[in-house]
Amino acid sequence: MDFVTKAVLDAAITQIKDAPKDDVPIETLCFRPGFGARQFPNQIEVTRRGGITGERWLKAPWMKLPDGAPDPAIQVSILGLRVHDAVRFNPQNMLHPGDTIIADLDCSEANMPTGTLLKIGSSVLRVSGVFNTACVKWKARYGAEAFEWINTPKYRPIRLRGLLCSVYQDGEISKEDRIVKRGVESQT
Repeated sequence: MDFVTKAVLDAAITQIKDAPKDDVPIETLCFRPGFGARQFPNQIEVTRRGGITGERWLKAPWMKLPDGAPDPAIQVSILGLRVHDAVRFNPQNMLHPGDTIIADLDCSEANMPTGTLLKIGSSVLRVSGVFNTACVKWKARYGAEAFEWINTPKYRPIRLRGLLCSVYQDGEISKEDRIVKRGVESQT
């Protein structure tokens, strides 16, 4: 399979930086019941205790707290639509990355510092301080150059791989909802 080159991805940076800063619609809502499985519901439920109800975070998180419990900092992921479109040049033949939400949103540290509260539907998410480096599956799906691009030091502040969030307020998220910033609260 052919992949997008780093030169093409680098050329997309200006457009990615121009993504809307706030009050954006959800493009895609994804639910992952198990490894490699994807569903695209119209609505999901999120809770502080359980993350996305029914999803694999409780059973198989990739990041855990010292006591072995799932780390709430990775309960929900948001990927910018412009990055998604840049790496998936052939959407019909490339698997969805599995991010809970894809939206045309500026995910940069400048726009979404750690602790930013995001009102989505009846829920509120809090942007965590965990940097999403992508996983080996990203490299396999979108190519080594896309993986290197996500992790290029000069692009780290842009957060090309998107945001990782904890659930701050239980609620429901619908595909028809918008993502609205509600200030910044420290991570405690």
